[in-house]
Amino acid sequence: MSGYRAGFIGLIGQPNAGKSTLMNFLVNQKVSIVTAKPQTTRRRVLGIWSANPGQIVFVDSPGIIQADRGLNGFLAQEAEDVMRQSDALWAIVSVDEQKAEDAQQVIDLVSSQKKPWIGLITKTDLKEKEHRVLILSDLIKKKGGKSFALSSVKKSEDNTLLREDLLSEGLSLLPESPAPLYDIELFTPENTRTLASEIVREKCFEFLHHELPYSLAVRVLTFDEVGRSIPHLAIEILVSKESHKGMVIGKEGAVLKKIGSESRKEIEKIMGEKIFLDLKVSCREDWFSNQRLMKELGYVVAKSKDR
Repeated sequence: MSGYRAGFIGLIGQPNAGKSTLMNFLVNQKVSIVTAKPQTTRRRVLGIWSANPGQIVFVDSPGIIQADRGLNGFLAQEAEDVMRQSDALWAIVSVDEQKAEDAQQVIDLVSSQKKPWIGLITKTDLKEKEHRVLILSDLIKKKGGKSFALSSVKKSEDNTLLREDLLSEGLSLLPESPAPLYDIELFTPENTRTLASEIVREKCFEFLHHELPYSLAVRVLTFDEVGRSIPHLAIEILVSKESHKGMVIGKEGAVLKKIGSESRKEIEKIMGEKIFLDLKVSCREDWFSNQRLMKELGYVVAKSKDR
């Protein structure tokens, strides 16, 4: 495989900059959950693109935040660890950033890592803010980065060509490798249990209001395929206050039924078969302050050497 390249590209940006949508677009599969609410991504998610010239492992990371404790502390550490371990970085900046300083922070942070990088401007189809494209492009170029712009991820001839350009550019940033890092048939190394729990969390973000989705967690209790006509999944939604249980369940169970119904459809898509999904809601007071529970939920950054 002379000239073959493979490596990790970290997607770095502010909350709700479009990192997860971008990765799903590039991999051409739904790997990361996507909602209209910011800070949906809680832990790194890997999406894999493989072709004859090489393999790119995209790493979707939580949005940049400043915190050192609890769940937000984990999110901040996770984003830092993704930058440290990636072979190359993409600075994802959106035309609808609340402040110009937010975009500048991302560009400064990525360029300061001294790794190959580019800048990608998202949501450029927002007509009232399209004047910001040139401003953001200039900020990227001033830091020595190459700039790309993406209007949306809807299928179109222009986006097909842009996707090809982005994949080619991404591959050029990566080191040569004797072989792929993952099986070339995979689009993600995430297991079905993890994908299922993330889908349920996505639906919680969609159907629950205000700040409630940010204070809940989701975990798979059982995933039973043995001796069953169809797989049985038992998934628990953890809330941090007893008063939140009723809000998740809804009147006569209506909200939980909606979350369950929409989750089941998505999980069946990724599994390629019918499933039985059993959702339960439990309260664990301030679970995000419980180190043991945080570890069980996977919200602990594993210590690792720099790449």
